[in-house]
Amino acid sequence: MWSGPRNVSTALMYSFAQRDDTRVVDEPLYGHYLASSGARHPGRDTVIRAMDTDGRRVMERLAGEPADRPILFAKQMAHHWVGLDSRLLLPFEHFLLIRDPRDALPSLSKVLDKVSVADTGLPAQVHLLEELQRLGMQPFCLDSKDLLDSTESMLDAVCRRLGLAYDSAMTRWPAGPRSEDGVWAPWWYANVHRSTGFRPYRSSSEPLSEELQCLLPQCLELYSRLRDRAILA
Repeated sequence: MWSGPRNVSTALMYSFAQRDDTRVVDEPLYGHYLASSGARHPGRDTVIRAMDTDGRRVMERLAGEPADRPILFAKQMAHHWVGLDSRLLLPFEHFLLIRDPRDALPSLSKVLDKVSVADTGLPAQVHLLEELQRLGMQPFCLDSKDLLDSTESMLDAVCRRLGLAYDSAMTRWPAGPRSEDGVWAPWWYANVHRSTGFRPYRSSSEPLSEELQCLLPQCLELYSRLRDRAILA
């Protein structure tokens, strides 16, 4: 799953973690991204120290290492895909988790001092979509609003597209941290740690700042290209 930040991606990872047949991995390319891009994110040095920063090695390990469960669910951030050979994508099935930037931008501004279009993950998601299509793959998009509005039916639709049986356990999880959480959880996961399931969708009631208003047209154009490939229940 390739997401942008603040797209309920951690909640979806927790959802898949409830399946007995699935192992989840939290943002395995985050260290690679921080080391490659120089991005100044909260907890940057802690993340780099804790992770393998060689993205090629990370992807090869995900594809090849023995596992105790038949399904691997990797929660990835699209903008973490930096400077890597697209052939590393071939062993996996892919989908993109998207969110309307009118909701995503205010949420993102709460954790980043200055927000750019790149920070939304939308340019990287469009790039990844095109790259996967060039490889002959057919990724789909899942809109987080659709997921929150119709959780069970959308999870079922996602599972069917991935060739999996839907598991009703995917709608609930215990509150609190998970052992799979990345070391960045203290900066990013406060809300999801308080949750026990997907919360109903609520559009952002916060007015966009002048800075975010300037980003919105480009973000909406990118979002619309991804929305065209969104699955429905």
